Amino acid sequence: MKKIAIVQSNYIPWKGYFDMIAAVDEFILYDDMQFTRRDWRNRNQIKTSQGVQWLTVPVKVKGRYHQAIRETEIDGADWAAAHWKALVLNYKKAPFFEDIAAFLEPIYQRGHRNLSALNRELLESVCRYLGIATPITNSWDYILVEGKSERLADLCLQAGGTEYISGPAARDYIEERAFTEVGLKLSWFDYQGYPEYPQLWGGFVHGVTILDLLFNCGKETPAFMRYVATSPEVG
Repeated sequence: MKKIAIVQSNYIPWKGYFDMIAAVDEFILYDDMQFTRRDWRNRNQIKTSQGVQWLTVPVKVKGRYHQAIRETEIDGADWAAAHWKALVLNYKKAPFFEDIAAFLEPIYQRGHRNLSALNRELLESVCRYLGIATPITNSWDYILVEGKSERLADLCLQAGGTEYISGPAARDYIEERAFTEVGLKLSWFDYQGYPEYPQLWGGFVHGVTILDLLFNCGKETPAFMRYVATSPEVG
């Protein structure tokens, strides 16, 4: 049995995204998909004393209406210092800020030009910290066939998968027959029931970046996730 998930890369995504990575045997970044504005690809949320705040990576979109995520270029460099300043301002008093900053701050100093490359480095860094060993591959490492559901099923087969794990939002467009006809099991990932954890700045919010959980809980992070069971260790 081999479980596969195929998901577009997000900018410092929430804890559920990393739980899905940990729950499968191969995680395929689907960055051949078209970049969509005002989406999770280039932005995410943090908690602040003034409420939830967006951190958005500026990207070049003018005249590039059909560009893929993997083709999307970051616009300028000032955003990195601004994002890091916002993280410091709002999380410097968190118990594990220094531990997480040790591997996170250098990423914001690298001068990334490509959104997919930035997202992937952040994903891999968090996975290392959490001890998630799931291989992360790219959709362009495989042949892409036509058809939205058919393509996902075929990617799963090419990767040697027997079960495709999908996020619940995809129920609106995924056709189950594309999987059952080729002998694949289709399962829906459940994001419900996460426990609350110690969090700064007022009422609890689940849907913020995983950095919020890491800054506040550090090596205790797996206790507030479902599939991350190893003792995290910065590496």
